[in-house]
Amino acid sequence: MKRSIDTVVISDVHLGTIGCHAVELAQYLNSIDPKRVILNGDFVDMWNFRKYYWPESHMHVIRMLITMMTNGVDIYYLTGNHDETLRKVSSLQLGPLFIRDKLVLELNGEKVWFFHGDIFDVTMKHSKWIARLGGQGYEMLILINRWMNWISQKMGYGKFSLSKKIKDGVKTAVNFIDDFEVTAMELAIDEGYDYVVCGHIHQPKIRGYENEKGSVIYLNSGDWVENLTCLEYDGGEWNLYRYSEDTVLQENPRINQLMKSHTLNKKLMIG
Repeated sequence: MKRSIDTVVISDVHLGTIGCHAVELAQYLNSIDPKRVILNGDFVDMWNFRKYYWPESHMHVIRMLITMMTNGVDIYYLTGNHDETLRKVSSLQLGPLFIRDKLVLELNGEKVWFFHGDIFDVTMKHSKWIARLGGQGYEMLILINRWMNWISQKMGYGKFSLSKKIKDGVKTAVNFIDDFEVTAMELAIDEGYDYVVCGHIHQPKIRGYENEKGSVIYLNSGDWVENLTCLEYDGGEWNLYRYSEDTVLQENPRINQLMKSHTLNKKLMIG
């Protein structure tokens, strides 16, 4: 039985990269029946895309979204920095598929502002080549992290995120994100929005903020590389979905040909 949801917001999937958890995302998409899907940037990673790496599981995610569209689900593809090429066609509409740089919706009488968030990224605006190099290094860290976690689990220890710790440390050291959340919230207040929804920094969160001009709710959908999270809106409320806490999917994993194909491709890439 699929869960009915008004709106789901997914960002930073990075299809086309080894770090992407496409199998888990496909499981999640198969478990919901949304009226609207918002892909808030970096859905396909055009920076680090490799012709020789496009597993069946990645294609399966695309097919699932196409099936949703044929069933009347509106899909908004908001551009991010890793799929910035699409900004050349950011006013395109193909039936229920809308390509945009940003989106404003009125939900339950409140104005909600959606955008990826890389416009606040100092490194992106001033040193794009550094950001590109960082993206490639990040993918390597994901591979190293998975190998280390395999060893850690064999030794009876839990998982840890080496890439996240290094990434967070580097971002702080080089001012990679210049007070991202506060900047987004203050700008949203200035523009008169009740909610601001971002991606980009791979940090899932829902928090409130208030200054002398007003108040706003900030939401970040996280990612499907490390956190495996997204945002769900239904019944007038926002919730942060975490795949790791979905007991239905965790207790009933669909280990099928899709999973085998995905695993095989990763083995070929790694070794």
